[in-house]
Amino acid sequence: MKSLVLAEKPSVARELARVLGCGQKQKASYEGPQYVVTWALGHLVTLAEPEDYDTKYKTWNLEDLPLLPERMNLKVMKETSQQFRQVAQLCKRQDIKELIIATDAGREGELVARWIMELVKWRKPYKRLWISSQTDKAIKEGFQQLRPGKEYDNLYASAVCRAEADWLIGLNVTRALTCKYNAQLAAGRVQTPTLAMMMEREEEITGFQSKPYWTITADVGGFQAIWREKEGHDGRLWDKERAEQLAAKLQQSRASVHKLKTADKSEPQPLAYDLTELQRDANKRLGFSAKQTSSVLQRLYEQHKLVTYPRTDSRYLTSDMAPTLKGRLESIAVGPYAPLARRLLKQPLRITRRIVDDSKVTDHHAIIPTEQYVNLSALSNEERRLYDLIVKRFIALFYPEYRYAETSVVIQAGSELLFAKGKVAKDAGWKEVYGSPSYSDEDEEEQPQQEEQAAAQQNLPELSMNQPLAIKSARIRELRTLPPPRYTEASLLGVMEKNGLGTPATRADIIEKLLGTDTIERQGNRLVPTGKGKQLIELVVDELKSSGLTAQWEQELERIAKGKGNPQRFMEGIRQQTVAWVGQVKRETKEYKPHNLTHSRCPQCSKPLMEVKSKRGKSLVCSDRECDYRRAAEPRLSNKRCPQCRKKMEIHEGKNGKYAQCRPCNFVEKLDGEKGGKVHRRDQQRLIQQFSDNEKLNSGLADALKAALQQQDK
Repeated sequence: MKSLVLAEKPSVARELARVLGCGQKQKASYEGPQYVVTWALGHLVTLAEPEDYDTKYKTWNLEDLPLLPERMNLKVMKETSQQFRQVAQLCKRQDIKELIIATDAGREGELVARWIMELVKWRKPYKRLWISSQTDKAIKEGFQQLRPGKEYDNLYASAVCRAEADWLIGLNVTRALTCKYNAQLAAGRVQTPTLAMMMEREEEITGFQSKPYWTITADVGGFQAIWREKEGHDGRLWDKERAEQLAAKLQQSRASVHKLKTADKSEPQPLAYDLTELQRDANKRLGFSAKQTSSVLQRLYEQHKLVTYPRTDSRYLTSDMAPTLKGRLESIAVGPYAPLARRLLKQPLRITRRIVDDSKVTDHHAIIPTEQYVNLSALSNEERRLYDLIVKRFIALFYPEYRYAETSVVIQAGSELLFAKGKVAKDAGWKEVYGSPSYSDEDEEEQPQQEEQAAAQQNLPELSMNQPLAIKSARIRELRTLPPPRYTEASLLGVMEKNGLGTPATRADIIEKLLGTDTIERQGNRLVPTGKGKQLIELVVDELKSSGLTAQWEQELERIAKGKGNPQRFMEGIRQQTVAWVGQVKRETKEYKPHNLTHSRCPQCSKPLMEVKSKRGKSLVCSDRECDYRRAAEPRLSNKRCPQCRKKMEIHEGKNGKYAQCRPCNFVEKLDGEKGGKVHRRDQQRLIQQFSDNEKLNSGLADALKAALQQQDK
């Protein structure tokens, strides 16, 4: 008799099969003496669509809402139905005695396996593989310590509640808004409160009135001091004339040290990464999107086996991991990390409560390197950069605190006060790992102003109480008050975490969903609500915008996962909320005006066309949801590059077929029936005339050639 092992992806199944000695490769499995290893492709099973309950729901009608099936049905996903059939056949084999769930060790991984089990009607025993890394050692130990599957029934119940709640609220409110306003408007349990927070920030920025203010900086012979009215004052002056008078007064004043204080201070090591913190740091330091960080991290975990389980919400390790920490340092002591790690390996590791704390770990510990041998050359550029963040953060955990002496001085200049600070590093400590004493783990929006930060880093000379000082100059600087900045992905992830919106595993997808529905857009490294997003927030019911309500739901889902919550009561509340919100949308009297209407008209129904963004560029679509007219708003780009400027050329279709064109360089190349060779210069003008429908090109050379050829023809 054999055990059937169900992995979440083919790549994981392949590794499990190798470790378990399953050498016989079949179409959808690997087989060995004791195990048969098969795989899902992410979700093979999902919740049934409305039209699966009744074909009339295929057409969206406001009168049919809300849709509240008494029992939520499951269905096999069409795209992966072939793999589901293969898994189902394996489940029916007589020589299979038990199932081992080896999907990702988390809420979503549990759902992937249990829904498959439900549709294949699995009745035999089942066990759970729960591991935090994909190394051979971790896999072998995990199979020696398999847990009873029943232990994860509460986790499964929590996953089902989350999926059904998202279906009931997301589908019903989205259909209600779309039908009511005849526009594609999407809402959701987490995405709508997230968009609402971004709109609040946008309103703060719009309503902000910038005001000028002035600061005074004095050069006190070798160091800089800032004027303040008194201790605790921010040093801002709102009257330029007063600032100028004070600056002139300071230059004529005798100054002396009024207060002097030197204190030894320290800055502890930053905590290890959880997924959200890693996504924030990768966005700030590497410019990665949250989704990009997740996918690169998954490759480091599954393919290279270099890091532990990614989708964790803990920044601490468990006590049973302490004996493995030296081994992990030994395995990463390669390349640029060798000198940093070897210094730690020469002595016992300092393991503090900032590193190991069982009380702060739930399902999975922080993201750290595994004991797998590291071949840095096998990593892609983005894998290498993300791995660098994780390794340095791990090494920094065991270095001492950054220690420095901070001297603060208050200078009396006549009746005015000047303040200065200086910092002298005593022990670089963990900052040595990053090679910079200015490295900070603070959020970009919480860091002090640059001027004060620079002043605090200066070296002060030896000073004593009442020591006379000469003020060499005093200059005023005009600045302006600034509105709160728009969110970056890093800061938005932080706010989502603070407000309990989503989980580490879902936050990146929520941001991508908002981008995909054109409710927010990227402007540089900032995220900005679009006109569609602004209107959506005005139209959606107030309660759905509340981050507090969504956070309560997330907390209740966590309670259900721990066996403390009631799934039936939770779903009853969701159903009641759905009915109430759909009713509010139906009664609403507001109007929706598309923000992206153009002056072009639909050739089929004569309604205005809207400009929308897609992966293939901008498109023009009919503003009537019932009409399916769509066309490209800008020329498609070919994979051919202009030989002069190396930019991708546009694809056009003229009277003699398709051609590629680089407008700035006036380069044209025929596409149909040609093998992509270069066109001779003497043929350029012929092609321009032949394929461009006499479209004018702004080039003196083209005009001159055209005139010459016309003269020649005459």
